Amino acid sequence: MSKINAIITGVGGYVPDYVLNNEELSRMVDTNDEWIMSRVGIKERRILTEEGLGTSYMARKAAKQLIQKTGVDPDTIDALIVTTSTADYKFPSTASIVLGKLGLKNAFAFDFWAACCGFLYTLDVASNMIQSGRYKKIIVVGADKMSSIVDYQDRQTCPLFGDGAGAVLLEASEEENIGVLDSYLRTDGKGLPFLHMKAGGSVCPPSHFTVDHRLHFLYQEGRTVFRYAVTSMSEDSALIAERNGLNKDNIRFVIPHQANIRIIEAVAKRLELPMEKVMINIEHFGNTSAATIPLALWEYESQLRKGDNLILTAFGAGFVHGASYVKWAYDGKK
Repeated sequence: MSKINAIITGVGGYVPDYVLNNEELSRMVDTNDEWIMSRVGIKERRILTEEGLGTSYMARKAAKQLIQKTGVDPDTIDALIVTTSTADYKFPSTASIVLGKLGLKNAFAFDFWAACCGFLYTLDVASNMIQSGRYKKIIVVGADKMSSIVDYQDRQTCPLFGDGAGAVLLEASEEENIGVLDSYLRTDGKGLPFLHMKAGGSVCPPSHFTVDHRLHFLYQEGRTVFRYAVTSMSEDSALIAERNGLNKDNIRFVIPHQANIRIIEAVAKRLELPMEKVMINIEHFGNTSAATIPLALWEYESQLRKGDNLILTAFGAGFVHGASYVKWAYDGKK
């Protein structure tokens, strides 16, 4: 019996229309374009401003576009997984809402939480589900409405984040040496003090006190997170490259989580890659958390060719981190 591989057969994406640029942001908080660009490399970010719309709206838009682009029969989808840190509700799952809106009649759905590393982790889980032989088609969506948890009075964090969603279709294939071929995923558990939301969970439920003291917003100790991210993403990418015989000559693209342009440059340097071999969308989308990697694939899809070697890498709260090796399965211009 031939080995089953999980291959990406299509990419969809969605970002809101509203653009929050650095000039407008500087009128909201004490910052400026030069300060933001020199430290993180972000010029603008997309924000979902319509009242009553959450992460599921963007996830549904990305998944619907994916279904239309690939022409896949919705009734053949076995599962839909949404990875997010900004779920619409504590329950039900955001994935169940998306599934209902899309009308997927033969699929089950669940959310996966791994912060900014969520897409990387979920891609590996979904790939293994397909490799088990029990499932043939799975939609993986990375989506976050980061604006819903950003404190726009905090000049250190509010310039960093934007909203968006990206989706991929994973399918079973018996073609050799193609698809999601290897992953190195780790969690060190040391990250709680440095990147978290203080209130809203079972340790510190919502109250007048937590709202009055602005404890429902993202908190980050930037220098510590930066240091860990540079080390982890660089080392993880180098490890994946080494154990799969990848180098600067045969890597087509590295797709790093879009947290900071300096982190991205450090990863490229470790792999000895020129920046033209790095997928970058941070300047115009900011950090969209679980959506950064699939959104980058969405934007660069037309440049990809069957057989391209890709390294995906990410780092997030927890601290969660890792890298994956994907051999691309189709010509993006088709």
